[in-house]
Amino acid sequence: MKHFLMVAGLIMGVVTGASAAVPAVIESPDGTLSASFTVEDDSLFYSVARAGKPVVASSKVEIIPGAKMVLVDQSVRENDTSWEPVWGQFRTIRDHHNELTLFLKADGLPLKLVCRVFDTGIGFRFVLPAESKGRELTFSNEYRILDSAAHYRGQRGLDFSAPSRRPRSKGGDKSKNNPQEIAPLWRTSDFLRFGEVPLVTERGDGLHVGFIESDLYSADPFEHMRVRFVNKDKSFTASSSAVSKGAGQLTAWRTILIGETAGDLVLNTMALNLSAPCKLKDTSWIKPGKGLWDWRVHGYDNGDFKYAVDTRSCLRYIDFCSEYGLEYFTLDDEWFDEAANGTMKVSDNVDIQKVIGYAKEKGVKVILYYDRRRGDFGDDKLFRYYADLGVAGMKYGFMGTDSKFTREYTAFTRVAMEQAAENKEVINFHDHPIPMAGVERTFPNLITREYCHGQQDARTAFTPETFLKMAMVASLSGPLDMSNGNFGIKSINAGERRKGPRKRDSYISTMVSEVARCLVIYTGLVTLPDAPEEYAKKLDLFEFLKVMPVTWDDTLIPNSKIGEYITTARRSGDTWFVGSVNNQEARTLEISLDFLEPGKTYAATLYLDAPDAHGLENPEAYEIKTKTVKKDDVVQAKMALGGGHAMILKPVQ
Repeated sequence: MKHFLMVAGLIMGVVTGASAAVPAVIESPDGTLSASFTVEDDSLFYSVARAGKPVVASSKVEIIPGAKMVLVDQSVRENDTSWEPVWGQFRTIRDHHNELTLFLKADGLPLKLVCRVFDTGIGFRFVLPAESKGRELTFSNEYRILDSAAHYRGQRGLDFSAPSRRPRSKGGDKSKNNPQEIAPLWRTSDFLRFGEVPLVTERGDGLHVGFIESDLYSADPFEHMRVRFVNKDKSFTASSSAVSKGAGQLTAWRTILIGETAGDLVLNTMALNLSAPCKLKDTSWIKPGKGLWDWRVHGYDNGDFKYAVDTRSCLRYIDFCSEYGLEYFTLDDEWFDEAANGTMKVSDNVDIQKVIGYAKEKGVKVILYYDRRRGDFGDDKLFRYYADLGVAGMKYGFMGTDSKFTREYTAFTRVAMEQAAENKEVINFHDHPIPMAGVERTFPNLITREYCHGQQDARTAFTPETFLKMAMVASLSGPLDMSNGNFGIKSINAGERRKGPRKRDSYISTMVSEVARCLVIYTGLVTLPDAPEEYAKKLDLFEFLKVMPVTWDDTLIPNSKIGEYITTARRSGDTWFVGSVNNQEARTLEISLDFLEPGKTYAATLYLDAPDAHGLENPEAYEIKTKTVKKDDVVQAKMALGGGHAMILKPVQ
């Protein structure tokens, strides 16, 4: 499906002059959203409205700080195309938008600002001319948010803030402060450091607005944007800098997602549509999948065998993957002792060639971790070395801990994806990755990343509320490696893992919630973090994960409330997988099956929290039931504290 329209000077005619106040307005294809741009007092401003109601008030945008802006001309076009991702939440993605191009001068330098308006949000970026080469650039824009009731931020999803009508006095009761506290937005940290975007705003009328940037890959050498709150007017700004490369130099898209619910933002495809198309001619080798991961199992003792970082343990993981159809085994840190100058000293406890050879015999792909803190192998040689070992991919950790927000750090992310692709390796960025939203379209070998707080990360355990915030905030950045799917919850809480939580009984979840979390989180690699024996004890429940695909034909989110609950429904062929996750308040969600095909009967397998299940007191109690359902039936998803609900719906032949 293709449809293009180009008309010069269509919107409000041609506008010229240094201080022209006549706005250039572009609407979404359905006419619901609009973006307006105007030059006032030699500065460029934009605003966004939905159904005539302001969403972002008049806010400044610039590329050369303090430059005198002149609007010279403008044009508009409509685009309506569709494309197929290599993998993801949808088989086909529609790219339907109206595009406004503003021809500007900044202190006499000609440049363009391009704005695309979709039915679900807007994105805008600058395009620089040849004359800009060598100029210092700072892409900066304000967001003046109206009618906001709550703000959620952060890659870890741990903290959020909400404007308060009555800010606390300095002598307030500090004993009530805690990491989950609701506090006035303008009293939060003045500077949001690395990893604390996307930002999501939930307005008083229920409208949800998300702020990210898209196609950062194409914006080389720009770094990832910084975000700063401006306390005096409760707005915030985003900025990033670079030295221009000249003709065709692009900034990333500053992207504003708009939806009725948090789930609408999660499923918004704007970041993908705004990203550069796939750079790879051959993608047949890229295989999303599921797999075991060894890091959280260390020290687990089944009575006859104790897991460690050694060859024997690796072979046991591979055997389980092979037997139950898991495509990957990820071997984490400590398999090598040090690296330097293109050489690597492998641990005496791991025969890495035997492990990789055995996995190949068993039809299992190996992903190997790399930790730069153990020495710099040399990034120019690293990906070739891993390919020569025979592994399918790399889990790259601590890629720039001491250089956050530097251009070099973002530049390495670009190069790493390219070099991994050249060597036909999938890549999983960990330990402070750059959130290049939408880049899995450009480099689909980036199958996941830890732009979130992994379960038991840093040997802590997070709450169901934290999971639900990350699932609806951090996920806007793209696929997440959160390591959901623990089956030995009692064992974890009892401290039977060397890398388990330091605090006993701090892991709050149920078996069914763990299964549902694996479905809810969008990723190209479902990383299962528990011991093979724990999955083997509950094979009837593990069946859900065994048959669950990783790439999908369609995805819906019928229920969503940040920090409280979510229901995600994904379709592969004619079969639907549905998962719901709950916070620490027992509840029943109604799940309408209006997405099923009319006139068909479906066999439903239901994975349920048992009546006495409890996220802390009885986490491993579950039931499995079957029934038949049809379109428009309503399933009552009863969930325990910290619990969940899952279903597989197959048409009856």
